[in-house]
Amino acid sequence: MSEGLFRDGDLIRVVSREGVLIAAGGTASLLQTAHPGVAQGVYDHSYTAGDPLRRLRMTMGWVYAVVFGDRDEAERFSALVRRAHGRVTGPGYRADDPELQVWVAATLFAVAAQLHQYLFRRAFTERELDEYYRQTKVFATILGCPEERMPAAYPEFRAYYAHMIQTLEISDASRAIARQVLYPRLPFGRAAEPGLAAIRLLTAGLTPAPIREQYGWPWDAARERRFHLLMGTLRTVYPRLPLRVRTFPRDHYLRTTREMLARMPAPRRPAAHGGTTA
Repeated sequence: MSEGLFRDGDLIRVVSREGVLIAAGGTASLLQTAHPGVAQGVYDHSYTAGDPLRRLRMTMGWVYAVVFGDRDEAERFSALVRRAHGRVTGPGYRADDPELQVWVAATLFAVAAQLHQYLFRRAFTERELDEYYRQTKVFATILGCPEERMPAAYPEFRAYYAHMIQTLEISDASRAIARQVLYPRLPFGRAAEPGLAAIRLLTAGLTPAPIREQYGWPWDAARERRFHLLMGTLRTVYPRLPLRVRTFPRDHYLRTTREMLARMPAPRRPAAHGGTTA
């Protein structure tokens, strides 16, 4: 097994190992599809509505492969994603557009940093935010986005992100995807509803107000109190869980990802020069 793209002490690993981030996946996803180009691509080509659990499995499998896998696993899975994105095109959008890749990577960084700092009651320093942001550029660059298209460092990222939040105008496709994400068809039926209600509250509470208002999600003092009660409960309980419990989703998805890659044909390597063949 080759070395990974990151080491255990890197902030991207420290933050990404926490399974609670999956609960904030809706926030990142719906911030991404607040961009009309991302939204139309997802609406036209994604299987989110029909099989949300498969979508979650593939997304988290890719994230964990990039952050925690070895270099070969990260590059092989990312090659699959690039190939799939190559087919995601339509009027006015294409999934491999650097503008869209930058925005998607930006949401992954912003939501994860926000939730981690809140739950662990520790604000990152400016230097740590810069370090962590630079590491998360990989979510765009490994899919082919030129690094120079991204904000260079955290101060530039902060200006870019604030501008996007204030200027994005969500589309009808954005709203349709939000309904699919927040009210998914799951095999558990009514048993899933309490958990989904908590996810909807968490998603709305973590979403910046300008985007939340465009989605038309109601937000008042009562909902804000419930949100802070939910977050306070998570902040009290979650950090006290054993690390092996908190990292179980990572271990599970990384294992299934490796099983998937093991079933696939090995990538063809170019022949070495200067040797002889039998």
